Amino acid sequence: MPSAVPADAVASAHSLRHWPIDAPARYRAVRQETLDRVRGLTAEDQTLQSMPDASPTKWHLAHTTWFLETFLLGPLASGYQPFDPHFRYLFNSYYEGVGERWPRAARGQLSRPTVAAVLEYRAHVDRAMEAWLARGVGGRAAALLELGLQHEQQHQELIITDVKHALLQHPFPPAVFPAPAAPSAPVAEMTWRGVPSGLYAIGATGEEDFIFDNEGPRHKVWLEAFEISSRVVTNADYLEFMADGGYRRAELWLSDGWATVQSQGWRAPLYWLQGEEGAWQVKALHGCQPVDPNDPVCHVSQYEADAFAKWAETRWPGARLPTEAEWEIAAGEPGAARADDRSFHPRAVAGFYGDVWEWTASAYAGYPGYRPSDGAIGEYNGKFMSGQMVLRGGSRATPAGHVRKTYRNFFPPAARWQFSGIRLARTP
Repeated sequence: MPSAVPADAVASAHSLRHWPIDAPARYRAVRQETLDRVRGLTAEDQTLQSMPDASPTKWHLAHTTWFLETFLLGPLASGYQPFDPHFRYLFNSYYEGVGERWPRAARGQLSRPTVAAVLEYRAHVDRAMEAWLARGVGGRAAALLELGLQHEQQHQELIITDVKHALLQHPFPPAVFPAPAAPSAPVAEMTWRGVPSGLYAIGATGEEDFIFDNEGPRHKVWLEAFEISSRVVTNADYLEFMADGGYRRAELWLSDGWATVQSQGWRAPLYWLQGEEGAWQVKALHGCQPVDPNDPVCHVSQYEADAFAKWAETRWPGARLPTEAEWEIAAGEPGAARADDRSFHPRAVAGFYGDVWEWTASAYAGYPGYRPSDGAIGEYNGKFMSGQMVLRGGSRATPAGHVRKTYRNFFPPAARWQFSGIRLARTP
């Protein structure tokens, strides 16, 4: 297989400070976690594509394997033979530097290769990777390998969000994951912590074990005094917004947001249903249940988050969405419990963040001095710095290690199928 990018071309694509002593164990753990997340899905489940922005589970299983084959085994493992040369085209996502690819919106039209064939593909690549790792990996090759594993962990989260969107289109959604062990505990009243005006540094420090390139360079920002809320917005908070005509009041919405509300018919968060007696229920991967007032509100767009913040000024004067710089400076410690319970359903956690991704008021752009690396790997983040908004924190579907203060998630402002919620800031 021809090389798509040499190993020494990834120096600025991300930063790796420490490499695990037992690289094969690290590799196996990440690859196994992906399979563990799809264990409750049928082959038919794994072929569904419910919208152009989501991908079939089968495609995620193949694409993460394609990444390893294309960027590691092909250029670095002498004598490696591809599993199927057609896969280079079928499972390329957006890497123009690698070549042409099957259209994203049509991934669900591919009945072949089958799920069984994709699993054979994974096993083929895993055997080759194990052999390559056995020879010892260091330097920039180790950095590229870690990027491949971090990339797979990102797709572990996408597997959950995408299959959730697909399965919940069904009039009688199947329960494919267990219900949470217990309902959320009652949440405390929202309080506010002040942050004084000043010059602050944000972005990765260089001391992290791993960062993506968009987390740096570290730089200084001036922040005027602000306050950050003690918790995220709950379903109870959001139900008040809805009851007060939140989805019917144009003055609360950005122009594009209001147009989206009208064209899409939004009147509640994604996956919410209203029963005959007016009570709201939520569809989840463990079945349909009454909306828990103590759960964080989830599956709302940035447009909805912004409208809620404007409405919330009547309750908390000065309320608004935080900028990503404010969020990073004010962030405490993440919560301990996220995907560990395997319910993949938002529940309030002990800690500042980590249960739902939190929308900010910041557009996704490169930090001062940011430059993507050369070659196809440089397409990883930089090419998406247009038309996206930043989310911070992490969610119940986020793998361990991807919940950190400097992590910059990003989606278009109308996106709702991600585990996205709301935290407020305010100007005193």
